[in-house]
Amino acid sequence: MIKFENVTKAYPDGTVAVDGLYLEAPTGKLTILVGPSGCGKTTSLRMINRLIEPTSGTIYLDDQPTSGMDAALLRRRIGYVIQHAGLFPHRTIVDNVATMPVLLGESRQKARMTALELMERVGLPANFAKRYPWQLSGGQQQRVGVARALASDPAFMLMDEPFSAVDPVVRAQLQDEFLRLQREIGKTIIMVTHDIDEALKLGDQVAVMRVGGKLAQMATPSELLTSPADAFVADFVGRDRGYRSLGFTNVAGTVAVSEEAVVQLGASAAEAQARASGAWVLVVDGGRKPLGWAQPELIGGELKREHLNLSGTSATSTGTMRQLLDAALSSPSRRGVVVNDSGELIGTVTASDIVKAIEAEPHLETAR
Repeated sequence: MIKFENVTKAYPDGTVAVDGLYLEAPTGKLTILVGPSGCGKTTSLRMINRLIEPTSGTIYLDDQPTSGMDAALLRRRIGYVIQHAGLFPHRTIVDNVATMPVLLGESRQKARMTALELMERVGLPANFAKRYPWQLSGGQQQRVGVARALASDPAFMLMDEPFSAVDPVVRAQLQDEFLRLQREIGKTIIMVTHDIDEALKLGDQVAVMRVGGKLAQMATPSELLTSPADAFVADFVGRDRGYRSLGFTNVAGTVAVSEEAVVQLGASAAEAQARASGAWVLVVDGGRKPLGWAQPELIGGELKREHLNLSGTSATSTGTMRQLLDAALSSPSRRGVVVNDSGELIGTVTASDIVKAIEAEPHLETAR
């Protein structure tokens, strides 16, 4: 647990960055600090490891006040991941990751073995070990930063906009990888982000802060979307929060999935036409994994990959209503593809099927 008890940070010029903050980050959970520029997110984070000293109030790690701890020893107890990874440019990747265990007294050989294991855990191949940071992409460097923060097996982690310096595709991959990792390791984490979508995706709980460092609302992502505390929170979370809230409700068999006739690549135009429902037919591979949609009337000869329309997404039967609705709306046939966890086709749904399920069960089970 990390707890703020009436914590304030004021500067000599009269600026109050954080004002009487009460906040608790539960053990083993990921707490996200989010809010507009100047709301004290990063200041709050840095007061935990005393890179910034509070003016008043107390911050606790479990039941111990940080004010009574040696600052250097305190920081060694806490993993810290920053926006641009902050790697040592003159050290190899494996030595970057091994930095903290060596500082804590481990032999260099043992620390490197631990580092190699952590590299694999965050999705970095072993042959990256002897490379230098400049030889890695931004996303790979961020993975190294996460591995380095985990190397001393800290109970607590602080993350300051760790994924904001990479492109959107890599960012989504890093977020998914981090969620998987957190399910395995269960650290007590506080993360700062300016991106409300990232906060809602990653956080077990989200703290929305106002300018001046005051807490506006602390809630689960689902509660934040469905029950914002006031107009400020409602406006910050966004006007499409009704749609976003579908990302926290399970499909859980509530939507009827219809069978869908399919063809495989290489089928003739005549066979594709015979199996089409309306103007479109769903194309699958030999393992019944969907590849895309095709219009038989545009096929000359046999069905090839260049005939596929790839605009449609797919949703898993264990996924969320938002994924399911997106699959239906993005499909050129307006029939959303539903697959199992192995990616094999189950069937399709329409947007009207999904809306009926939402209307029938307005309090669907929370997905997180």
